[in-house]
Amino acid sequence: MEFTQYIKPEMLVLVPVLWLIGNALKRTPKVPDWLIPYVLGIMGVAGCSVWVYATRNTTALSLFTAFTQGILVAGTSVWGNQLVKQMGKRDEGGN
Repeated sequence: MEFTQYIKPEMLVLVPVLWLIGNALKRTPKVPDWLIPYVLGIMGVAGCSVWVYATRNTTALSLFTAFTQGILVAGTSVWGNQLVKQMGKRDEGGN
């Protein structure tokens, strides 16, 4: 299974961007951890919306595409971050 089956290749650039934004938010004391995935989801949808609306006519399909692609890229970013964290914990012998 490849990411490109679900996430459009032109949207993949948002994954590392969202990852960096998530890391910056994590270091911000006023942003609680539970809020970060929601912020990244909103930012992912917004980023995908800009691309979709810039390249297509505004239709219900465009709205659906922007929303689903945004959620997918945000989810990939959060999931990737968690994989890296858990691998670090495994190497340290933690839970």
